[in-house]
Amino acid sequence: MSLAKLLAIVGACLAAFLCSCSSKDDAIVLGFSQAGVHGAWLTANSNSIKDAAATSGVELHFTDAGSNQEEQIDALRSFIAQRVDVIAFTPVVETGWDSVLREAKKAGIPVVLTERAAQVSDRSLYTTLLGSDFVEQGRQAGAWLLEHVLGRSGEARIVELAGPEGSLPSRDRARGFREVIATDPYFQIVRSEVGDFTRDGGRAAMKAVLASEGPGKPDLTFKVVYAHNDDMALGAIQALEEARLRPGEDIIIISVGGMRGAFEAMAAGKLNVTVESNPLIGPQLMGVVKDVVARRRLPHRLVVQEFVFPKESAVDALPTRKY
Repeated sequence: MSLAKLLAIVGACLAAFLCSCSSKDDAIVLGFSQAGVHGAWLTANSNSIKDAAATSGVELHFTDAGSNQEEQIDALRSFIAQRVDVIAFTPVVETGWDSVLREAKKAGIPVVLTERAAQVSDRSLYTTLLGSDFVEQGRQAGAWLLEHVLGRSGEARIVELAGPEGSLPSRDRARGFREVIATDPYFQIVRSEVGDFTRDGGRAAMKAVLASEGPGKPDLTFKVVYAHNDDMALGAIQALEEARLRPGEDIIIISVGGMRGAFEAMAAGKLNVTVESNPLIGPQLMGVVKDVVARRRLPHRLVVQEFVFPKESAVDALPTRKY
């Protein structure tokens, strides 16, 4: 083999090696910390982020905080030490982030919040928040109720099933719902029970409400159940059926989430409506991360696209649900 040919081969190999190194070095590195509230919604949210990173050429460092703020702060500090390009996280709680976010800012690492807001003393400590508008979800639930409850023969008394105390989604969904129903005194919340965002919690809360209705329960004092998520609604449906009531007919059931289980319940006529809370934010998040790295100007709040699904649409929409 001639020297010229050998040098050409070596040169080609070296160029390929340098290109591969450059490609790796140029990849955006994203550190993401999940809040860690287990369930179908969160699994879909995490998988969406992982899949979108893999198809977008983003190197993802993913951690689960297990609903523990200290663990999440440790994860963020680990991302800072790793010198990732962008940090994104779903805050476990609203407060207590100033210190670690100042550390990220000092290191020159931009921060993106997902799904939940964080209360900070300096608005510049994070770039933007991408997620659902929980207050608007509550408003949509209330608006559907006002529009679809016909043939009034008395007050529409409502039982509310809420998430854990201090939960931002639950608090905001309660606020939005109340804003809307307050416009019509026909609608009143008579009980608010904590169901912890779980199916078992929703069932237990509904059983407690039914137990207070008296022996035989001939005349229920409520006609509507508003659950702050689908899991609690499904648990409430189970409790109502155990009491030989017909959810979706005797009792109007409204929930937030848009899970496959909710669509199955609607198709069976047991759930009247679900307001979507879309977990599939991965592709949008990767776009935001790339915009941040490119130093494009972003609004401080980015809302995920979501819809209201009444039971009439459930059969057609069910095959398209991804979570």
